[in-house]
Amino acid sequence: MNGPEILIDFAPDLALFVPHERRGRATTAVTDGASSLGHVVESLGVPLTEVGALVVDGREVPAGHVPAAGQRVEVRCVPRPQRVRPDEQSPEEPLRFLLDVHLGTLARRLRLLGVDTAYESTDIGDPALAARSAAERRVLLSRDRGLLRRRELWAGAYVYSDRPDDQLSDVLERFAPPLRPWTRCTACNGTLRAATKEDVAERLEGGTRGTYDVFAECGDCARVYWRGAHHERLQSIVRQAVAASEGTVALPPG
Repeated sequence: MNGPEILIDFAPDLALFVPHERRGRATTAVTDGASSLGHVVESLGVPLTEVGALVVDGREVPAGHVPAAGQRVEVRCVPRPQRVRPDEQSPEEPLRFLLDVHLGTLARRLRLLGVDTAYESTDIGDPALAARSAAERRVLLSRDRGLLRRRELWAGAYVYSDRPDDQLSDVLERFAPPLRPWTRCTACNGTLRAATKEDVAERLEGGTRGTYDVFAECGDCARVYWRGAHHERLQSIVRQAVAASEGTVALPPG
């Protein structure tokens, strides 16, 4: 870029994305006089999925605003909880998510909490992920900054941590999705339903048939669930998530 200079100041929470010399203070940036402010911000490292408001000389402007010489720009981070595309999403329609190949554990935990979560276990490529986000109106969660800059995304969000516990807490705090624990299949995202032992007997090993009496099965992939060896660990995840969301813990179907 070789044109008008602006003064730009990034919110502290966006420091991860910008060079050290731009952190904690306003710095100058040279524009080309034609590109939008959104393009300028992304060229400096910040995906627009992480930007809550762009304020120019004290007035909020859209990402399409073309900055003029001498303008002072404040780049704010998204508010929490974040409303995603309120103009396109009805209040009755809960958020749905799409996770890339690197977030399998987070996907299973969101499903455990009853959050509609699609997940690609193989790398289908950035264009296909972005297209699915748009086609299914899902919020794409990723740690890939380049992926989050794709224009065809319906909505997206950067996952700030590489630790599943912190990832889950961050997503729940940011989007506050309704939680319905124990209602989704952690393997395929299908809906769980109660099942009798007789319904699923042929899919159980002998020890399981003799030890457990309460079961659930997925209506899509027919996977069977019961309160097995990992139940207490999963219950702990559910309790912590629901407590943080100020809800009540639902009893597991199995």
